[in-house]
Amino acid sequence: MTAGSAPKAGRKEWIGLGILALPTLLVALDVFVLLLALPHLSADLGADSTQQLWIMDIYGFMVAGFLVTMGTLGDRIGRRKLLLIGAAAFGAASLAAAFATSPGMLIAARVLLGIAGASLTPSTLSLITTMFQDAKQRTVAISLWASCFTLGAIIGPLLGGVMLEYFWWGSLFLIGVPVMVLLLIVGPRVLPEFKSGEAGGIDLPSVLLNVGATIPVIYGIKELARNGWEALPVVVLVVGLVLGVLFVQRQRRLSSPLLDVGLFAHGRFTAALLALLAYSLIGGTIMLFMTQYFQSAQRMSPFEAGLGLLPGMAAATVSFMVCPIIARKVRPAYVIGAGIAGVVAVLLTFSQLNPESGTAVLIVGFAVFSFCGAPIVALGTNMVVGTVPPEKAGSAGALSQMSNEFGAALGVATLGTLGLAIYRSDIADSVPGAVPSGAAEAARDSVAGASAAADSLPEQVGNMLMDAARVAFTGGLHTVAAVSAILIGIAGVFFVLLLRDVPPVGAEGPPEGAEASEESAEETAASADAPADPAGTTDAPGTTDTSLKV
Repeated sequence: MTAGSAPKAGRKEWIGLGILALPTLLVALDVFVLLLALPHLSADLGADSTQQLWIMDIYGFMVAGFLVTMGTLGDRIGRRKLLLIGAAAFGAASLAAAFATSPGMLIAARVLLGIAGASLTPSTLSLITTMFQDAKQRTVAISLWASCFTLGAIIGPLLGGVMLEYFWWGSLFLIGVPVMVLLLIVGPRVLPEFKSGEAGGIDLPSVLLNVGATIPVIYGIKELARNGWEALPVVVLVVGLVLGVLFVQRQRRLSSPLLDVGLFAHGRFTAALLALLAYSLIGGTIMLFMTQYFQSAQRMSPFEAGLGLLPGMAAATVSFMVCPIIARKVRPAYVIGAGIAGVVAVLLTFSQLNPESGTAVLIVGFAVFSFCGAPIVALGTNMVVGTVPPEKAGSAGALSQMSNEFGAALGVATLGTLGLAIYRSDIADSVPGAVPSGAAEAARDSVAGASAAADSLPEQVGNMLMDAARVAFTGGLHTVAAVSAILIGIAGVFFVLLLRDVPPVGAEGPPEGAEASEESAEETAASADAPADPAGTTDAPGTTDTSLKV
């Protein structure tokens, strides 16, 4: 089968894509609206600082911990079935969160939201590969799907601000209820079902090892970034890494593993995952530094800081629409490589900013950064799910999202910590002598501490303190941007060299490994005295050999 002979998606499939976009948009909205709601719900529920951190973080921990399990579960029991189960659970947990009466109840609801949310991303992404078998259409569909994350970032602060103006904080969680109800009603009518024919259930010890590895690793990384080197997060991180090794060893022994680690032997698959990891590592850190600069160094409100990011989100959305069209004529490696070159140029510009540059350069630079980085996400994700056999698409989708989760956490832990160290070094001897010792100590800790301390000082002294803080923070941004440029530049060179032979989208034959899966499907069908499916993409069980040709 060639790419040109793959069946074209019709009206029903495009409507289905619109339905799949709803939970994707909702997951992106969740992060941004909660940032706005946190002060309100904390005051209402009486949440202390530790409880606030758990309210924020537990959702991401659960999503990361259950992504691999949910991706494989969808492949086994049916992707549409898992999506609908997850949608129902997400809606119910949203109701529980909206009407929570204590911090503990809200944290428990966020746990359920995270587990349900982990079923949504791999299910939607793998269903797209089922619905859009034509390579060109699939690339466009995945780009539209990926743009929902940036649209959520655009809509989230605006919608959250309006709803908090007129309603109570729980209303933000109720946004998800009608969306999930619509998905439950329309989804069964427009979404196909796909279930792998692979024998065997879900291996419970593998699930426990996977969760036991993923959550401690991400928790340890975040805590080290937040509080520096402390014994507890180091121990937790080591325990997670040990469990991760045990998880991989168990997968190699199982005939029906939770995660087929053999997928990583495929060069295109692994290179695309690493590109997604590298970009999320850089992108998450740069966004963090920008929001800190806007809110602390420039004294902007959270809403104003969110507005400062909107041009970047809008630029990414446009790029998501454009890059699949370009990739039909130009090899994906070159499209992504050109985007990475643009990202490097922006980072080098950031490394030369001065404290008087203001916000305009950052806003415009971030827009260019986002436009150039979008092909990495869109085309990289397409490579990940388009390279594996159809029955492994759920697992592949989960791994693409995992690379984003780990990249963001690792970026904050490494580059974020580096930037903070530069700030503390530069501010140490720069605090004006007129600043009281308590305020000086707060300023030496972080730029947010400097901003809070400046509010309690006379205007002239406060301005002097913030001038020193801006100089020190800009020094940290210089270092982070320069190191980020080197890292993403090296990653870009390797990516282009490894994947320069991949033809433009739609010009290639079936993915490596799909031929093996196709032959196996034909043999299975022949042994059952039934005609083989020449595409190897039947919606019913029956595909048993999922090995990849390497």
